[in-house]
Amino acid sequence: MNLKHIIVLAGVLASGFATSGHTFEQFVIAASPSMRLPVEALGRQFEAAHPDVRVRLHLDSGLDLRRTIAGMENSTKGKYFIGSGPIHLVAPGGDELITRLEQKYYVLPGTRRVYAEERLVMVVPESLVDAPASFEALKTAGRLRIAVGDSEKTTLGQKTQQLLTALGVWDDVKERLDEAADTRAVIDHVLNGQADVGIVFGPDAARENQRLRVVAEAERNLVAPVLHSMAMERYCPNRALCGEFLEFIQSPQAQDTLKGLGYVSPVRVPSSHAR
Repeated sequence: MNLKHIIVLAGVLASGFATSGHTFEQFVIAASPSMRLPVEALGRQFEAAHPDVRVRLHLDSGLDLRRTIAGMENSTKGKYFIGSGPIHLVAPGGDELITRLEQKYYVLPGTRRVYAEERLVMVVPESLVDAPASFEALKTAGRLRIAVGDSEKTTLGQKTQQLLTALGVWDDVKERLDEAADTRAVIDHVLNGQADVGIVFGPDAARENQRLRVVAEAERNLVAPVLHSMAMERYCPNRALCGEFLEFIQSPQAQDTLKGLGYVSPVRVPSSHAR
């Protein structure tokens, strides 16, 4: 989404969106493509509780998302003021971009809300009966081939190596590793029989839950999970509504939705909602 699109979007927000004579308030979240599914799911859930609101996503990769917001903030053609911007919230993949935007004051300090974690999981084909029950079991399962991400080029591969090293099994399994270029390749290697088990992030496993089964999940204290946050864009046109959405994404109901998509809750759920 470039600056021209931002300026057009501002006009759309100013005029609202009408269906059958009813005007809805547009609520815009600038997000990374990798976060489309969870943010869309949260948006639908929020709309159900706010029938006069329509959540819209504008997707950009991390670098382009940063450039878009920086271009909007520094534009001389479409100067925005507090409460007049076209974007409500920013939801990049991972927390690094949120931190940079906070440093530039492109998002409001103190509004960041962590709403999801991605942890490593071990997956096997749904048809596999005799599957290892833990990552540690890989140490003695000498015949199993293990599909993993490239440890030099991918976050998946780097965190997989960290996990297996922390568990003390890296040296025992490294000769049986089937290194793949990316997450999709890890899954393909397991499904086509090139590997017996694979290690991926939870949301990627959840998208293949008809064909793959999760048999183990990494503990948080062994390897840091990937965190996902949202924050309020500095010129957010409705801060009260933004605050409601940011509170909502940490609610038990929203966390249940994210759990169904393979994410882990970073929020301490009250005991009355514990399962």
